Amino acid sequence: MITIELLTQYGAEIREVKKNEIIFQEGNYPSHYYQVVSGKVKMNNFSADGREFIQNIFTSGQSFGEPPLFIEERYPANAIAVSNAKIIQLPKGDFYEMMRQNNEVSLAMNKSLSRRLYYKSIMAPDIASQDPDNRIMTLLNYLKSHQQAVEETSRPLTIDLTRQQIADLTGLRVETVIRTLKRLESDSKVQIINSKVVI
Repeated sequence: MITIELLTQYGAEIREVKKNEIIFQEGNYPSHYYQVVSGKVKMNNFSADGREFIQNIFTSGQSFGEPPLFIEERYPANAIAVSNAKIIQLPKGDFYEMMRQNNEVSLAMNKSLSRRLYYKSIMAPDIASQDPDNRIMTLLNYLKSHQQAVEETSRPLTIDLTRQQIADLTGLRVETVIRTLKRLESDSKVQIINSKVVI
């Protein structure tokens, strides 16, 4: 996470977005660095038959949409607010200047992007798998390990995702997710508390 103070030093502005508001669209060229201040943002695509696939969901302190910014390619996905949110955005040229002048920020960005690439590498075989247990547990374990690394804790994690969002992140149908979570709970792999998954 880049501090809001540092971002504003280089000209960043905080922007309020409404739930379901599009921040950028697949196919656009990047013009800004984006980071969530509060709320949630998802990056998604749609298949030819209109089915949504969520690439990732980003929360407070997380940045999104950076890879195309570095390689000057079009966005491969949309960015949409999942809830009312605040984001901070920094123009591309100012972002490059900030990265050049702040080595520790550049290193942190490399770590963040590497973590996401690692997640994609872990998820790829299980997304190709027909076994919904594997798909869901891989996602849940990744979310848990990521949050524990951020918070430097080993406590159980409550997954703040709806069944539909889990379905969209794993490429499964929501009915399959519901059945699978019940099975995983009966196998003591997860707990369901107040309709939330705890792992």
